[in-house]
Amino acid sequence: MTVNQSLDKIQAEEFSRRLQDVLAETGKVIVGQREMMEGLLMGLVTGGHILLEGVPGLAKTLAVSTLARTVDTEFRRIQFTPDLLPADITGTTIYNRETGEFKVKQGPVFSNIILADEINRAPAKVQSALLEAMQERQVTIGGETFPLADPFLVLATQNPIEQEGTYPLPEAQVDRFLLKLKIGYPTREEERTILERMAGKAVPEVAKVVDPAGIRSMRAAVNAVFVDEKIKSYIIDIVFASRDPEAAGLDLAPLIAWGASPRATLALTQLARARALMQGRAFVIPEDVKTVGHDVLRHRILITYEAEAENLTSDDIVSALLDNVAVP
Repeated sequence: MTVNQSLDKIQAEEFSRRLQDVLAETGKVIVGQREMMEGLLMGLVTGGHILLEGVPGLAKTLAVSTLARTVDTEFRRIQFTPDLLPADITGTTIYNRETGEFKVKQGPVFSNIILADEINRAPAKVQSALLEAMQERQVTIGGETFPLADPFLVLATQNPIEQEGTYPLPEAQVDRFLLKLKIGYPTREEERTILERMAGKAVPEVAKVVDPAGIRSMRAAVNAVFVDEKIKSYIIDIVFASRDPEAAGLDLAPLIAWGASPRATLALTQLARARALMQGRAFVIPEDVKTVGHDVLRHRILITYEAEAENLTSDDIVSALLDNVAVP
């Protein structure tokens, strides 16, 4: 399937079944966390990188490694620390004494799925090296440029409760993540299931449901999901309301320092398409946009000190936007 081909109902339902198979397989290991797994899968089929925020012990690392095993791709985990160097991620040149030549040694970024664990623990140069690879999909080592794998997905985690010895990601770099997922605690019933399934036992095995070629066909299917002109206008209305709330008739101007960038418009569109496909539809409805709205916008809208003084978060602002912008 190419980008220009349209998607019919039968094709949409078939791709939806394949996506649900991936979720079902990861569910053998990951208890609950349905929204996180759906977000990871939507990022995979749209080619967008993901920032995961949650306290330790919520299975972020396990979720990413399980997804990699389910879709039959290479997986690398990079533990970010303050003494990490850019070359530790991208690679470097090594001198061979026998041949008298320099040889390129590729870093862990040369894989399909990269887990950047605690990305905010590394200094700015290291963060920039990874984010440049994310943006350009290539790495230059010793004057030679190497393309990265396809698919290539970076899943970065950060701990929101521990700020000592960390280097927060600049807003311009955070904007490069397609979506930001906030991971919460499991319910009491889910915690009991975790106890029964995992305590003193090996991690359950998962089957390979999709291969890289299958992922690429899913991406083509996402691009073929129909987006009506009214839905496009709705998405633009939401983004512009974050930049100029007064023009949209919203009393939010004192609470918003900076609105969402054009990347938010593109991200809302692509993720709404992915969500529609996951639901077995070949077209986007307003509910798709609302469902992905928080994950797309929470890290792209900067709030003012006044909003912080009122104990408001960017999620509160996003909720106000989604509740008040007219739905087509």
